[in-house]
Amino acid sequence: MTLTVAVQMDPIETINIAGDSTFALMLSAQARGHRLFHYAAEDLNWSDGRLWTRAHPVTVQRMVGDHFRFDEAVSLDLGEQADVVLMRQDPPFDLGYITATHLLERVAERTLVVNNPRSVRNAPEKVFVLDYPQFMPPTLVTRSLDETRAFLKQHGAIVIKPLHGNGGKAIFRVGPDGDNLSALIEVFNQTWREPHMVQAFLPAVAKGDKRIVLVDGEVAGAINRLPGEGEIRSNLAVGGSAEKTELTEREREICAVLGPELKRRGLLFVGIDVIGGEWLTEINVTSPTGIVAIERFDGTDVAGMIWDAIEKNIGERNLAARR
Repeated sequence: MTLTVAVQMDPIETINIAGDSTFALMLSAQARGHRLFHYAAEDLNWSDGRLWTRAHPVTVQRMVGDHFRFDEAVSLDLGEQADVVLMRQDPPFDLGYITATHLLERVAERTLVVNNPRSVRNAPEKVFVLDYPQFMPPTLVTRSLDETRAFLKQHGAIVIKPLHGNGGKAIFRVGPDGDNLSALIEVFNQTWREPHMVQAFLPAVAKGDKRIVLVDGEVAGAINRLPGEGEIRSNLAVGGSAEKTELTEREREICAVLGPELKRRGLLFVGIDVIGGEWLTEINVTSPTGIVAIERFDGTDVAGMIWDAIEKNIGERNLAARR
């Protein structure tokens, strides 16, 4: 089957092709003979029940500095002319992101949107994880300095991060003495209107933060991300490094519990983060990463697994439509 694939993403000229998961998905799709189109979320238009965008037909190649070719832009009807939309722009999970999910939801019955836009909207990374408190470290969601001070006193050292942040940005450790806590909460409250996430600091983070990728609810692979020198953040985007890893029994339990719900929600490509082999900290559904590193260490073709799942899903949709 040849599919028309519309990729909603950030500017393609800015990506790092050595590790970018969206680029890996595009290469895999192209190798299968699928037709690729590139557009940005802000280019979406809706009128009279139609959702369309100005999109460039695109071809990709693994060549630094010359990794894509655009053909002349066309008007692409996402409900009638596309088989798949990959919603792959990076957060922040702001009103622009949320609006894009509302618009894409209007074609999701006709066109497969990965991940399901309604489920993405209802499952921000650090909010969805609250559904699984049995796997989380001690956690507080608040804007209150007093509540944060009480939480710090209870747990000795804490980490504070934006509730809708991404890529390891603006994550701070506060030690038992609480130095600068009031100033930090003041800055957070001035910068973000929503509450913030406060968690007990896990010393095990020094040994890594594991990214586990699930495809259609099943484990596809994992890497362990190690923090850089003098860092608590292990995200690859802020200088962390990756290494080969295996899942612990506890991590397999977490995946077994999450998997069926991810599949039910249409969250086909998900990356979860686990510290110390047991503490679930995030469920990444907006624009998960990690598949290139997994293939490098394990040889697992996660991009191919994702396209297998997409093609199966579309085949099942087509079969149901003919009945």
